[in-house]
Amino acid sequence: MQIAKRSLTEGPIKKALIFFALPMFLSSLFQQLYNTADTIIVGRFLPEALASVSTSGNLVFLLVGFFHGLAVGAGVVVAKYFGAKEYDNMQKAIHTNLAFGIVSGILLSIVGALCTPFILRLLRTPEEIMPYSVEYFRTYFAGAFTVVFYNVCVGILQAVGDSKHPLYYLIFSSVLNVVLDLLFIGVFKWGVWSAGAATVLSQGVSAALCFIRLLRVKEVYRVSLKQIKFYRGMLSLILRYGLPAGVQNSVIAIANLFVQSNVNTFSKTVISGVGCYSKVEGFAFLPITCFSMALTTFIGQNLGAKEFERAKKGARFGILCSVVLAEFIGVILFFGAPFFISLFTEDAGVIASGAKQCKVESLFFFLLALSHCIAGVCRGAGKSNYPMFVMLGCWCVIRVIILSIALAIKHDVLFVFCVYPLTWTLSTICFLIFYFAYDWVHAFEKKAGDGLKSTEKTEEERAAENE
Repeated sequence: MQIAKRSLTEGPIKKALIFFALPMFLSSLFQQLYNTADTIIVGRFLPEALASVSTSGNLVFLLVGFFHGLAVGAGVVVAKYFGAKEYDNMQKAIHTNLAFGIVSGILLSIVGALCTPFILRLLRTPEEIMPYSVEYFRTYFAGAFTVVFYNVCVGILQAVGDSKHPLYYLIFSSVLNVVLDLLFIGVFKWGVWSAGAATVLSQGVSAALCFIRLLRVKEVYRVSLKQIKFYRGMLSLILRYGLPAGVQNSVIAIANLFVQSNVNTFSKTVISGVGCYSKVEGFAFLPITCFSMALTTFIGQNLGAKEFERAKKGARFGILCSVVLAEFIGVILFFGAPFFISLFTEDAGVIASGAKQCKVESLFFFLLALSHCIAGVCRGAGKSNYPMFVMLGCWCVIRVIILSIALAIKHDVLFVFCVYPLTWTLSTICFLIFYFAYDWVHAFEKKAGDGLKSTEKTEEERAAENE
């Protein structure tokens, strides 16, 4: 097999990060189109079912987010072995991650499909939209295996510096998703379940394409079907890096579901408005998501190669880019809120509700970018526990407490909107203290029993690389 040429440990830092993050940005854009297409098309052809689909994000993230977090942890392990040029251990990490993805994806499909009605009742879903919600979510979770396996395959490709091929596959499957939505709902006049089916089928195509890429690539991260199994010690290492992120995602999702359950106590118009805004907000998260994931891979590879100064410079540049882009998008959403919400519905009440939330939250997106990017740096440095505790404390415990007290005093949806910027501020303060006060650069070396070895480059090797 060939030695991979996508290492982020060499070349100009800004160019490496931007060219790695850009395909991830576009991938996130098309990934968001998956969620948005269902809402727009259902809103146009099945307006009575809009509330059930527009509020899908939190419930989906609850069940999928845990395994996505584990995939992020596995990516850190793969990235560090890749950066350290320990390709045998990297192969074991890749194949163990694939085995884990297969097993967990099957379990999620079964549990999600069976538990959908129970979860929706816990969320106090209004009876008038309950049939549509059960129909949509049960179909979606029946095919949740494709979502989990896609995240696993993409995590592996991104960990070794390949963010372009996942983009190509996602563009194709996103277009396919829109076509299937229009065909199933607009032409065949099938129910809201067909929107979930279109998403599952499209996601399955992108997962298959990513896996085929891993099977056929000629480089050192090539996958062999015979080697897909759990390797001794590797699963525990992946869990050690990924479990904090997985737990974090799940608990944050639970907190957001608590928020959603409170939103569900308001009118159907408010529920739809909040759901539509969440789709618009998803686009604002794109620079945050792409630079956060890019930083995790960049930091992981460079610390694995002991390129400490390069890791610090890359972290500063990536955080700055994410913050500037997130705030730029926030300003656009602030002034264009009614227009963006109107893309999903023609109902004036829904538009007004969604635009109100947008104006309250959008100018604070820079705080969200800071928190996510520093969390990405921490994960790349092997310090997954800190972002987990910060986000659990600020975005879960404190958010739930504040909202419970506020709504008990006055039942006003404005409190729901304000609690997000407030808790983003608290998490940003905590992350900035950690970033400037803690030696995260050398943390992975000092951590006893890490299990990840690194290779120091000699002066001769550095000179040869520069030539």
